[in-house]
Amino acid sequence: MHYFPISPKAMCASLWLNRSLVNALIKREVVGRYRGSLMGMAWSFFNPLLMLSIYTFVFSVVFEARWGINVDNGRANFALVLFVGLIIHGLVAECIERAPGLILSNVNYVKKVIFPLEIIPWVAFGSAMFHAFISLMVLLFAQLIICQHIPWTAIFFPFIMLPVSFAAMGAAWFLSALGVYVRDIGQITGVLSTVLLFISAVFYPISALPDEYQILIKINPLALTIELSRDSMILGKIPDLGQWAMLMAGGISFAWIGFAWFQKTRKGFADVL
Repeated sequence: MHYFPISPKAMCASLWLNRSLVNALIKREVVGRYRGSLMGMAWSFFNPLLMLSIYTFVFSVVFEARWGINVDNGRANFALVLFVGLIIHGLVAECIERAPGLILSNVNYVKKVIFPLEIIPWVAFGSAMFHAFISLMVLLFAQLIICQHIPWTAIFFPFIMLPVSFAAMGAAWFLSALGVYVRDIGQITGVLSTVLLFISAVFYPISALPDEYQILIKINPLALTIELSRDSMILGKIPDLGQWAMLMAGGISFAWIGFAWFQKTRKGFADVL
């Protein structure tokens, strides 16, 4: 029986050794998503703008949500702080929602002994990261128009995204393997991503909640990541190093757990499929 390594070193080595294949599959994934549509890749730009407009109207006009930031509480500023949360949640949500069907939709790869199945979640993550990058470019452009400047602390944003990226990969590995054996998991992930949208401080600042709820929300790593991201991207604050280190340790640990689960369970994929 073939042995599949589960060490953290193997987790990183797999990506590095197969980086050319991963890049090629990501490009095919991104291009294939828009193939045949009239606007093509332009949809990757207009989709986040459309959702941003809808959410901004609902939460700033209908519910009259307000943020305690040192700028005018106009709808344009609301759009900026909201967009930061949507970018991060969108990255995680896409990985979670697609994960259960990743192996099921690539059965032909399962039958190939030499194909590194563990890179399939990387391809899904790369596709999600591409759309997150487009959204980030939209955010920076909007900041230049609305605020006439981008805080220098924005340079910390990629580092803030590292822990949540590891966590998203851990979830992708875990759910993609679990989805092979438990087909119902695909129905649950859609609900889970919606729940995360409302409990991760996307539509409100953590400080707006009563103290007892703030403690509960801060347990959610995604909420803390969004809060740190807003500090660096919008408020010009240097992220708290202690909080980031805690998130990083948790993200790497979760990624390794998901990877180990995938490697342990992949031996039975061919039998089930």
